[in-house]
Amino acid sequence: MKELQPINQQVLLDLSESEGEQRTAAGIIIPDTVKEKPKFARVLGMSHIENPEISVGDTVLFKPYAGTETEFEGKKYLLIPYDDILAKIVETDSV
Repeated sequence: MKELQPINQQVLLDLSESEGEQRTAAGIIIPDTVKEKPKFARVLGMSHIENPEISVGDTVLFKPYAGTETEFEGKKYLLIPYDDILAKIVETDSV
């Protein structure tokens, strides 16, 4: 089995969850060329990063237009520099 393993301070994000046909309320299909790029994704893997603030399985917010999109074995991924990750999504208790 093959897998992508990030190197050089890169993080591998799963973009396949954000796929799917999108339509307007009126039923018009929005083509991929005009869709807004996703800003959130789940971390699938990381290269060796000293004291990382994220881990595999976290959902993170990243800079728009950052990284390199790639397709591997039918799934879409984003390889992004660790520094381009802005925040991670965490569950908190309501006050």
